Amino acid sequence: MKSLVPSYRALVLGASGALGAAFVEALQADDACAEVVGLSRSSQPSFRLEDEASMALAATAVQGPFHLIIDATGALTIGGHGPEKHMGALNALQLARAFEVNTIGPALLLKHFVPLLATDQRCIYAKLSARVGSISDNRKGGWHGYRAAKAALNMVLQTAAIEASRKRPQLVVAAMQPGTVASNLSAPFVPAKDCLTPAQSVAGLLGALDALPAQAAAHFVDHQGEAIAW
Repeated sequence: MKSLVPSYRALVLGASGALGAAFVEALQADDACAEVVGLSRSSQPSFRLEDEASMALAATAVQGPFHLIIDATGALTIGGHGPEKHMGALNALQLARAFEVNTIGPALLLKHFVPLLATDQRCIYAKLSARVGSISDNRKGGWHGYRAAKAALNMVLQTAAIEASRKRPQLVVAAMQPGTVASNLSAPFVPAKDCLTPAQSVAGLLGALDALPAQAAAHFVDHQGEAIAW
């Protein structure tokens, strides 16, 4: 990461997933990165998206400031239930779970971890989102809960960016579309041969983040650095 200060510190939330682990590996290989901290359900300390108390404890346990925080959490298939293909498949409990994992949990992570970002230097808070969360880019329909949860997440990021920039004028907040990546999330829907590897996606995303300007608003970009319409 060339845009951050030398010896920057990074934190990856959701570090045990395919993309989270790839972010940790890529950042550890960056000579400019002094330290990478990875947190997940299985780390020590650990956190769960469904448990705000665990997030608060994890945020207290790690020592800031950080210059880069990446939230690689989220899920498409939850409790054995994949995305809905039509309105007839809508289910209140599954909709609630989609929002719990993909919107509410990440919103609470923002609450507890944005305060750990540097205040007087360039810093980045990046969250994995999805192109299907774009309202204006929805041409196929389907996947109601996942689309809605990601669209709501994007609004959370946009609102957080406006507020956080008041104390951190050099802050970049970004919603990231990683592309179709070979992982447990994509496996039921796309053959691995048609996917990016996690390392390929992460390399593109880190390059995209490096190029984004600080502003009092969130960015929505893909792994090639192209802007996505909200």
